[in-house]
Amino acid sequence: MGALDNVLLTVDQAISDLFGQWNVYTTAIVGLFVGLVAYQISTRRDPDTHPLLLARQAQASPVRHEGESAVYRSQAAPHGMPLNAGLNVKDPGASKWSRGRDGDLRDIWRQAIAGVQDDGPSKGATGRILTVLGTEHVTEHALADITRQINLIGQHVANQGGNRVAIYLPNSVELLVTLFACAFYNMTAIILPFDQPDDAVLSMLRRSAADTVVTAPGSFPFDAVVKNYPSLRQLVWVVDEGSSHMDWNEVPQGTGGSVNVSTWQDIVTDYPVDAGHDLPAQEGQKDPRDVTIFWQAAPGTTEEMVRFTAGNLVSAVAAQIFAIPTAQRMGPSDLFLPADSLANTHTLALTLAALYSNASVAFNSVAVGANDLAVATRGIAPTILVTTPAALLKTHQETANHLSSVIARNLHWLQTRDLTQNGVMPVASLLTRYYDRLRPGIKPGKLRLIFTAERVGAASPPLSSAVLSDLRVYTGARIIYALTAAKVAGAAAQTGFYDYRVFDDNHSHFGAPLTNTEILLRDTPEHKTTDSLSKGEITVRGPSVAGNEAALGVVGVIRDDNTLAYL
Repeated sequence: MGALDNVLLTVDQAISDLFGQWNVYTTAIVGLFVGLVAYQISTRRDPDTHPLLLARQAQASPVRHEGESAVYRSQAAPHGMPLNAGLNVKDPGASKWSRGRDGDLRDIWRQAIAGVQDDGPSKGATGRILTVLGTEHVTEHALADITRQINLIGQHVANQGGNRVAIYLPNSVELLVTLFACAFYNMTAIILPFDQPDDAVLSMLRRSAADTVVTAPGSFPFDAVVKNYPSLRQLVWVVDEGSSHMDWNEVPQGTGGSVNVSTWQDIVTDYPVDAGHDLPAQEGQKDPRDVTIFWQAAPGTTEEMVRFTAGNLVSAVAAQIFAIPTAQRMGPSDLFLPADSLANTHTLALTLAALYSNASVAFNSVAVGANDLAVATRGIAPTILVTTPAALLKTHQETANHLSSVIARNLHWLQTRDLTQNGVMPVASLLTRYYDRLRPGIKPGKLRLIFTAERVGAASPPLSSAVLSDLRVYTGARIIYALTAAKVAGAAAQTGFYDYRVFDDNHSHFGAPLTNTEILLRDTPEHKTTDSLSKGEITVRGPSVAGNEAALGVVGVIRDDNTLAYL
């Protein structure tokens, strides 16, 4: 008992001495320490994904052929299993345990108007289709009206002998309607890149053998085409409201009278109001025809014409849906804005994926080619955006110039640390409200996901991982960076949804293949694969590739984390 008494006496003496020396400085130090501990505990968040999933993002085949690397696939599409070829569409009455059809463009629109099918609070919910005009005027298009236009335009063009339909329009509802009309009425859709020189338009019409053109007045060289392209049989003008009073059906004298000219508005209004509301029956329909795309590497160069089957496109759509984690997938609460041209299959596949997911879609022709996100999102607050690397790079430069104050720089450092070290997206707080005013013209808390893509051979400005990290902080959105090529519908590879890492690079990696592609590197005279390093010309195979295989003509390397990058 004597020893215990001594211990208790010592403790009592120590406590007495401690509190005997207590003062305001001690209180401040203890309070600061407790506050720091409480802050760390209350704000601690688990990483968005396990670090080991980022350390090995693709699966290599166990063997490789001479002169080639191993074949790399997404972890979600392991070797021995088929690549993702379709949407797994279940017909009414089919067992939920049975394998569904791959589907095609017609199934995408049927799903868009049917609404969410899964049981849950959003069952039956459908997305909206919007057109943004200027900064304040937003027009909503009823899905039933769009279905009617699909039927009436498709019937009109087919009845007039249309077989190969060239679509020369900016991003718009009419472009989408014409594409679906071709799918439902067994015509070949040819999507031309918009705002091209007259000789380029004429060349694309000749190479694609188009007999019908759907376009807008003022952008299409009608006289030159009629004089120099006698195969044109039908022209449909998409006229805005301000010009609808003019007579657009007249063919100018001296240009020949073999072209049947009509306007979109006349076709839609000439039919009875109750006509065209029901889509063609699914039973007995033929498979949709190919969709022809023109890939332009750079302005002033000859466009590469690529024919994609319905299977190529639907595989690209399915892979983009599957690439987003289940909890983050597009849905009725999202507003999707394609700020890049729908003539690019990457943008087209994402837009179709948004429709199939019953997300709302907004079309803004001014946003296409816009150099910054403030212009692209003017008049609307999207949650998901597709834009170009050039637009992101300009937005990054302008926003970085605004971060001149000490407070802004330190807030940026704190949020970057959350991304790169803790693996979590920064969340809104009282501190970040000061930072919100420096964001690039986007409403804070709205935008959650940005898609962008490197176009092989198109001299796209490179985006480093550091720039992508800054943009995630600036916009408050995750960014997916993809590698796209002429003969690949959608993307060949793209960065992971939760990959926020920063490396010492000038050009960020492109992540792993999607679930519909596999990638291998073939030896070149200068670059050969060894047992320790895979490098060579990038070759992509899969159901989304025209001809099932395409060499991209650029040299790549597989990094230690099994992601693809330029060499």
